[in-house]
Amino acid sequence: MIWHPYSQHKTMAPPIPIVSATGALLIDENKQQYIDAISSWWVNVHGHAHPYIAKKIYEQAAKLEHVIFTGFTHEPAVLLAERLLKILPGDLSRVFYSDNGSTAVEVAIKMAIQYWKQYPRAGKRRRILALRHAYHGDTFGAMSVSQQGIFTLPFKEYLFEVTFIGSPTKSNAEEIRAMVEQQGDEIACFIYEPLLQAAGGMRIYEPGPLEELLRFIKSKQIICIADEVMTGFYRTGKFFASQYMETKPDIICLSKGLTGGSMALGVTATAGFLFDAFLSDDRAKTFFHGHSFTANPIACSAALASLDLFDDQKCVSAIQNIVARNQSFIQSLQSVRMGIAAKNLRQLGTIIAFEMNAGTDGYLNNISPEVTARALQRGIYLRPLGNTVYFMPPYCITGEQLDSVYDFLNSLAING
Repeated sequence: MIWHPYSQHKTMAPPIPIVSATGALLIDENKQQYIDAISSWWVNVHGHAHPYIAKKIYEQAAKLEHVIFTGFTHEPAVLLAERLLKILPGDLSRVFYSDNGSTAVEVAIKMAIQYWKQYPRAGKRRRILALRHAYHGDTFGAMSVSQQGIFTLPFKEYLFEVTFIGSPTKSNAEEIRAMVEQQGDEIACFIYEPLLQAAGGMRIYEPGPLEELLRFIKSKQIICIADEVMTGFYRTGKFFASQYMETKPDIICLSKGLTGGSMALGVTATAGFLFDAFLSDDRAKTFFHGHSFTANPIACSAALASLDLFDDQKCVSAIQNIVARNQSFIQSLQSVRMGIAAKNLRQLGTIIAFEMNAGTDGYLNNISPEVTARALQRGIYLRPLGNTVYFMPPYCITGEQLDSVYDFLNSLAING
């Protein structure tokens, strides 16, 4: 009856009916509890059924559930834009609302392309620059700027051409600079996931080389788009991953943790020069993009409630505790010299990841459902990316729950 996402229905285990949730726990129809160790696909930052977010959703639903956002506006959307622009890194001045991460990216790409169409000295800026191993979403523009692999293979012939480069490192910096130098006058924009390529295998890279690349790319007047759909809202230890670099993006894409994981909402925040390129007496220069549920008042209210919770020092302290404990856990695993069944142990902020030494690295590695099943038996929900096991908890996770997850990950990494 239901077609589940990213699921091969012929071989998948029956889906578990979840009837309620609280904090970091999911509760099924048999009252079995599972620690949500991946924050329900990385969205749930404050915990499930948070009473404050629920209260704000209820209050807004009783007042204004939705209104078309062309020709109308409303207080939750205005307040949210004001608050985001105060905390987002860089000189950003406009917020465009959409429905999710993929559409936030789609909006950013379209803005950048149309900007160069309307800019008086545009030249031939049609090329898009992106990182290998990227994942930016499942809509066609987002797929085009993502790694061409298992997720995009059936649609390869329909995707537009993109120039891909490796994640910036000290060793490839000169090669990338030479390529940008050669093609710079043709490149409209550069899109990147700052410091962490999540769906691409939880690949972590250093801020220093990215800073140098961003500075060089900006000197070529190339629009920089930071996809912070996953990395935003303290996932990497800072409010936004772009805060690790001095050079800031021209566009930032947000979703996932934006509403605390409670509602679907996307944001594309842009610098003023981009918005100014669309100001014209010529109506053909309008940005013709929108969604039926653009700036949904209930979703905006949920996002405002989530930001309220981030203002509480208790939330920040909880995040800092997770970061510190993650660091200690990874260090303890790295000290093990023999018999370890995992490799490439790594940590960034609230995220831990490693690969299981089992078969070929990649998303289709069959160890993923096996790890999930074993974790469920221990009352933990994990969903590895192939043989890449990762841990990304809600910030409300308790010390006891952290211990349970660490114990399982420790056994998995050492014994297999």
